[in-house]
Amino acid sequence: MKEIYEKNKKDMSSWFNWLSNKWNNYEAFIDFEYGDNPKKVAENFIELNRNEFINLFDSFDNDDLDAIDQLQKLTESEAHIFRIIKEKMNLRNNVKFVDFTKKRILKEDI
Repeated sequence: MKEIYEKNKKDMSSWFNWLSNKWNNYEAFIDFEYGDNPKKVAENFIELNRNEFINLFDSFDNDDLDAIDQLQKLTESEAHIFRIIKEKMNLRNNVKFVDFTKKRILKEDI
């Protein structure tokens, strides 16, 4: 019985390739322009591709769940990387003004 199940099981790597291609072609920024938050954008994407996701859910097992857990950790790490980059860019863009007319130059400084 397990052999039959394994033959019918969807190849996860090809499914993730499909997901990646579909997501890259999805116009998420349009949803953002309408005021949707990231969770709503994801829900819209899943609804648009409902049948494919139903097939995926029907073919999932515990190994696939472990793989998705690992991918979720990677995407969370990527989000942190973008936050750090954004924070560093914001710090870099903060302009600090110094009033050089009030600065006193001492002989020891030269």
